[in-house]
Amino acid sequence: MSTVYWITGLSGAGKTTIGKILYEKMRETYPNTVFLDGDTMRKVFGDDLGYTREERIKCAMRYSRLCAMLEEQDLNVICCTISMFDCVRDWNRENIRNYREVYVKVSMETLLKRDQKGLYSGTTAEKKKEVAGVHVEIEEPKHPDLVLENDGDRTPEEQADLVYRLTGY
Repeated sequence: MSTVYWITGLSGAGKTTIGKILYEKMRETYPNTVFLDGDTMRKVFGDDLGYTREERIKCAMRYSRLCAMLEEQDLNVICCTISMFDCVRDWNRENIRNYREVYVKVSMETLLKRDQKGLYSGTTAEKKKEVAGVHVEIEEPKHPDLVLENDGDRTPEEQADLVYRLTGY
C-alpha cells in the first residue's frame, strides 16, 4: 500500500536531509517512491505565492493535493515541507488514505546555530520573507505519528531509520 510521509518542521530543522535519506532507503525496496521538497515545489508551481500565513496555507494545500493524487496512483510520497498549520494536516488526514505525519522538532537555540539559509540571523535576502515560527505564527502538530527531536543527539541517518521503522516495512 502506498503512503504519504509528511515531514514537517521549521526551516533548518533537518526535514530535507532526513527525507532524502529516507527516500534513498525506501527506493531500494520500493522503487515507486518519490521525494518532494517544499523549496523545490515552490519553484515548480511558479513561485507565485508570498510568505504570509494565508499564502503559506494556500501553498501547503497545493502540496497536499499533489501528495493525495500521487498516493492514489500507488506511489509512496516523502514530502518535506514547513506547512505547520492544523487545517492542512486535518485535510491530509481526511483525504489521504495512508498518511504518516512526522514532526522534526528543533529548539530555537539550535535553529539559530544552524541557520544555513540566514533566515534567523537575517544575513541573506531571504530575510525579506516572513519566517515561519518568527514572523508567521505556526501551529505545532498536535497528533503526529512520530516526533523526531533533532537537536543533534541523533544523526540524520538514525532519524531516517526511525521514520522507516514507522512505515512497517
